[in-house]
Amino acid sequence: MRLTSAQIDQFYDQGFIILRQVFGPQDIAAMSDACARLKALAQDLEGSVLHQGANFAVDQVEVDGTRVAHIRRISWCGGAEPVMLEYGADPRLLSIAADLLDSDEMNQLINQVHYKEPGDTVQFPLHQDSHHRGYGTARWEDVNGRGSFVQTATLIDRMTQDNGPLLFVPGSNQQCHLGLPTSQDEWPEGIDLSGAVTVIGDPGDVAVFGPYTLHGSRLNTSTVSRRIFINGYAYPGANRHAYVGEGAGRLLRR
Repeated sequence: MRLTSAQIDQFYDQGFIILRQVFGPQDIAAMSDACARLKALAQDLEGSVLHQGANFAVDQVEVDGTRVAHIRRISWCGGAEPVMLEYGADPRLLSIAADLLDSDEMNQLINQVHYKEPGDTVQFPLHQDSHHRGYGTARWEDVNGRGSFVQTATLIDRMTQDNGPLLFVPGSNQQCHLGLPTSQDEWPEGIDLSGAVTVIGDPGDVAVFGPYTLHGSRLNTSTVSRRIFINGYAYPGANRHAYVGEGAGRLLRR
């Protein structure tokens, strides 16, 4: 799909756009099945583990006397589930990224699944992805002067007010890199969230955002899961870091 000039302007003005029904039911079913198989692989893993080409981040916790795997993320999930590599290079996502990067070529840095299940205590406090890319270090250079990175989050489950939805702070991208403290559990202080946008959506919807956009998600307090499939694309030459996982850093073309 090609973005309109209005959508591109909105992306750079507010830092994100929400695209409805980019993927259909068959696509989501394939992603969901892959997520189920990945979840099964994670059950006996602990910590950060490279397994079958994917990098698993799993906490093993005891719940009512039973050991339970809480999956924080699975990076380069396509290493273990090739269908996710295929979807990471899907023309629908590449066209979106190419329009926003203003480049037909891009390096894929992220191919990741986030699991949020009822009671799993997983949250992602407010942050900018520029921190993870290595802004201000030898790992990263904003080559195109507009962030040089586009991230997509495809909803696999319905995203509701209660199951740990994504939250964006409109216009926060205009402040460029803020150097906020990072934490897995503590939200940064002093950030005005009164105008924050909570993403409510259906499977197949895609949230698209840049590296300077403040975003996060709180705990899943519902009784249903909230899985998202994340892919991130960099302008050629921006990244100098070797990511871990099968396919990491691959050069893709629209």
